[in-house]
Amino acid sequence: MNIALLSLIVTGFLSQQTTTGNKGIPDMAWRTHLKKEVFESGKEKLLYQMMKPENPAPATKYPLVIFLHGAGERGSDNNAQIVHGVKDFAKPESRKSYPCFLIAPQCPNDKKWAEVDWSATSHQRPEKPSDPATLLLKLIDTLPTQFPIDTSRIYITGLSMGGYGTWDLIARKPDLFAAAVPVCGGGDEKDALIIAKIPIWAFHGSKDTVVKPQRSTNMIEAIKKAGGNPKVTLYPEVGHNSWVNAYSDPEMLKWLFNQKK
Repeated sequence: MNIALLSLIVTGFLSQQTTTGNKGIPDMAWRTHLKKEVFESGKEKLLYQMMKPENPAPATKYPLVIFLHGAGERGSDNNAQIVHGVKDFAKPESRKSYPCFLIAPQCPNDKKWAEVDWSATSHQRPEKPSDPATLLLKLIDTLPTQFPIDTSRIYITGLSMGGYGTWDLIARKPDLFAAAVPVCGGGDEKDALIIAKIPIWAFHGSKDTVVKPQRSTNMIEAIKKAGGNPKVTLYPEVGHNSWVNAYSDPEMLKWLFNQKK
């Protein structure tokens, strides 16, 4: 076979594999926008990945997005936590329309973002945040001193275990967050009054058997009774992986980045 022709075939094959998602392989170029970092506080450490705005303008401050992964992405590789959802913030069109800082911390295998029972129909928020959540809050406090972050536009979102973490953290720090997007998670309904003023858009699959959709709808109803105006989207034919729909929804991104304290 002609060498030039062989080279052309190989180049075309590799291009398909890396940029078009041939045979179900997704484009992974977005991962290059994230950098692995480690936050240390005393003897404790929190692994995380960070994305910065592309071509930041001088004297301009940008939003900060906190992304909390689910239970299946726990570990110590500082990589698994960006498998779901992060791509939708890091893809080119999102970076162009919604430049921001984003941090995606990784919870250790034996920990949770909120130490609660995911199978329960309700729970009481623990008195103290979990160890990973404590480190995360410390990390968040340091970031505006290092980067041009708009502290009136700090957003938090998370899926499954991260959805629970999102509900938990906005109740602990209601003045910190400008908006929250909890996906297939649940919170303490008694926190409704505390978080009533925070713009919230929850997402859940109606056929979710891992975390019952009532965990989201009960929170939304409690917040409405407390005087809040939260949003909820239920996907009729979707199970636990409602994050696929939620994070790929351009209206969600538009709504989120429009929120400001």
